[in-house]
Amino acid sequence: MSSHLNDENSLYLKEYSKTLVKWYPWGEEALKKAKNEKKAIFLSIGYSTSQWCKMMLEESFENETIAELINDNFIAIKVDKNERTDIDKYYKNVYRLMNGQGCDSPISIFLTEDLEPFYTATYIAPYPKGNVLGFEELLNVVIDKYTNDKETMIQKGKEVIEYLNPNNTKIEATRLHKTIINTIKLHTKELIDKENGGFGEYTKFPHTSTLELLLETYILTNDRELLSYISSTLTKMADGEIHDRENGGFYRYSSQKDWSQPRLEKMTYDNALISSIYLDLYNVTKDNFYKKTAFKTIDFMLEKMSKDSLFFANSLTEKDGSIFIDTKIITSWNAMMINTLFKASKIDDKYREYAVDGIETLLEKLYINGELYHTLDVKAFLEDYAYLGETLLSAYNITKNQEYLIIAQTLINKAIEKFYQYGRWRFSDNQFTHLYDDIHDTNYPSAMATMIELIYHIEPLIEGEYDNFLFKTLEFNSYNIMRQPLSSPKISKVVLLYLKNDIIPSK
Repeated sequence: MSSHLNDENSLYLKEYSKTLVKWYPWGEEALKKAKNEKKAIFLSIGYSTSQWCKMMLEESFENETIAELINDNFIAIKVDKNERTDIDKYYKNVYRLMNGQGCDSPISIFLTEDLEPFYTATYIAPYPKGNVLGFEELLNVVIDKYTNDKETMIQKGKEVIEYLNPNNTKIEATRLHKTIINTIKLHTKELIDKENGGFGEYTKFPHTSTLELLLETYILTNDRELLSYISSTLTKMADGEIHDRENGGFYRYSSQKDWSQPRLEKMTYDNALISSIYLDLYNVTKDNFYKKTAFKTIDFMLEKMSKDSLFFANSLTEKDGSIFIDTKIITSWNAMMINTLFKASKIDDKYREYAVDGIETLLEKLYINGELYHTLDVKAFLEDYAYLGETLLSAYNITKNQEYLIIAQTLINKAIEKFYQYGRWRFSDNQFTHLYDDIHDTNYPSAMATMIELIYHIEPLIEGEYDNFLFKTLEFNSYNIMRQPLSSPKISKVVLLYLKNDIIPSK
């Protein structure tokens, strides 16, 4: 039974402290032990409300044979993806490279003692299914390979790392042009589900940043068809099972294209971004349905998912009807929710006090002696600087408190110093120095795109030359943005703002 996770703050890691596998948290102790004992590393990355993580815990990590194989032959490291977002992003890139597709949690990675990855998987069943090895069989194969053909494993891992960390930084730039509007419209018509709203067939996510892009495009072009797509999607979502109309809040995704059969998991970032887009649509249409939906979602977050002015990470309704809440406080996710509170306060002033209390508490708890943190134990990533800066700008615009503007500019300056590199932005400044944030919006909008939108909006209010950081970032990514704007909606929205005068010439 492991005790190495007992002192961790993460509820997810604590959950694994009593399993048969002798887990270590990611850190010097585990990595040094692997080197000293010349053992391979088994790295497992997940989060508290993942159903597949729970299955692996019950099926494999409490299985005596499997646990013994891991304990005797590997250094086992457990990572909470929401706490160490950098590790999760890095190894998702490794998985994508090695398997040719993306993945969700958990991620299961086998590494050499020098952190060269040589095998990746997601959920691994304990026993074989068809041609797919079970976990016990897989462990025996890996043990044999690492014992008898270690050099091949090392070489394979080095090739992966070399590909992930290219020295070539040449860019294939293209002109940023208002024709992006036509591409957005064309691709939207091709991809939108005209019957049910939203995008995709099955496993349907809200895609709020895509809706934001469409709304910005509508505002610039007055294309009523775009507005109808947004309205239809948000109406269908609100009326669908993905919306918990009884208790409030939205679930993470639905299994069916008509927004039914949802995964009964509620994420703070989803509910922040979903209520925000409903408020945006209300501001455009003045239809009270959208305001009512937004306010009900916000009220749920305030009543059920917060304590002492800050918001918990997520919740899960379990099979027995009980509700598990991960009480972890994450800076970027809290910033999203508080930003939505400031937006709501422009419609109903009662939310202003909640918003101010939230930003003040977040700064007090996670911005300590000039150092920003992602969680209580982990220093901040690019996303924390970007989303908190965005919220501080909103706080300034609502309250006119100059201190918020000063802190926002300080965070931008620190982010540029820590993360910016010739049009690219590193996600973290720790050992994953080659982990660059990309333009694609995954669970929530790209941190890089959020940072440059913040720069765009704040620059007229502060002293300093920031336009070059904005332009170089757009230039570096221009080829992909102009070709596939819906694949990277947040940064495509920044392009629209950047080209605004070309799209709507001044009279």
